[in-house]
Amino acid sequence: MEDMTRFGARSVRRPFCALAALIVLVMGTRLRAQAADTSAHVTFGAFVDGYYAYDFNRPGGHDRAFTTQAQRHDEFNLNLAYVEARYQSSRARGRLALQAGTSVQANYAAEPDSAAGFQNFLPLVQEAWAGISLAPTLWIDAGIFFSHIGSESWPSSDDPTYTRSLAAELSPYYETGVRAGWQARPSLAVTAVVVNGWQNISETNHGKAAGLRLDWTASPAVTLSYSSFAGREASAATGEQGTRVFNDASARITPSSRVLIVPTFDVGSQDGDRWYAASLVGRYALTPAVAVNGRVERYDDRHGVIAPGLRVNGASLGIDVTRGPAAWRAELRGLWGADEAIFPGRNGAETHDLAAVSSIAVRF
Repeated sequence: MEDMTRFGARSVRRPFCALAALIVLVMGTRLRAQAADTSAHVTFGAFVDGYYAYDFNRPGGHDRAFTTQAQRHDEFNLNLAYVEARYQSSRARGRLALQAGTSVQANYAAEPDSAAGFQNFLPLVQEAWAGISLAPTLWIDAGIFFSHIGSESWPSSDDPTYTRSLAAELSPYYETGVRAGWQARPSLAVTAVVVNGWQNISETNHGKAAGLRLDWTASPAVTLSYSSFAGREASAATGEQGTRVFNDASARITPSSRVLIVPTFDVGSQDGDRWYAASLVGRYALTPAVAVNGRVERYDDRHGVIAPGLRVNGASLGIDVTRGPAAWRAELRGLWGADEAIFPGRNGAETHDLAAVSSIAVRF
């Protein structure tokens, strides 16, 4: 069933070393701010996330379905590694980050292998955007950037669970276009985007999509977020273009320094066909260095707009151990209740999936 999703087993044969050399060159180049702009500074960073995953269905091709995180079965591998350079001043800003890993191979599988007759290196670009300040609280950015949708992010260290919910996996992680960010009030941030479409760098049709995000800090313990998307996209089940409208709502609740609760609810429609997703994530810090986490979720795409056949329940349980910039994470994640056999297995497809994952990551 993998061909019915945006995930695939295609090998990404792109020379990451050549692009990494480019950012090393950037890191070695001294960037000078204008004399009048004393706030300008450049920072560099990197992230490495290695993992081992065991899928109890034992898929014969080693590729796991409906996931980008820990995507390969019974294999020590690299989930995500990136190097980055950031520029920030009162007038301009930007980020360039280059990436590699099995999560990149899975997440960018829909991007073309070549463009204009040349090898397509763009999936190795995590972010490449530049921004200009129109006012102290208003910025315009253009390029490739992280999606404005959802409560879960791309690097694993930024999320309360190692694996992502289906709501996150089946909504955009990245976008290409223009965004405006406005800090309307100290407690309210507004982001508006015009992008090529639903998670794509290379354009897939002649239309553009638009989206909005609102983040409201209701109190020191509660932040509420809403994001939307509207544009013409192809149905995964039929391939026909239709008007897609999507809404995401989430909250980040911290009743104490030890507790984090993140409820999320998504609903989308395309020419009358609807799908929805819901998840509830919790994290509890046993000590400053050790935390446990869990998630329950439901995904229902009965019309196959995003992922044909995917109507399942899910749950996960994990433990995190942090040592400075490094973290060891282990998690058990299960999905069950599918109407069809959609999860690849050793002896054919299954209606359920159970996987154990262990990861060590460091950010510097």
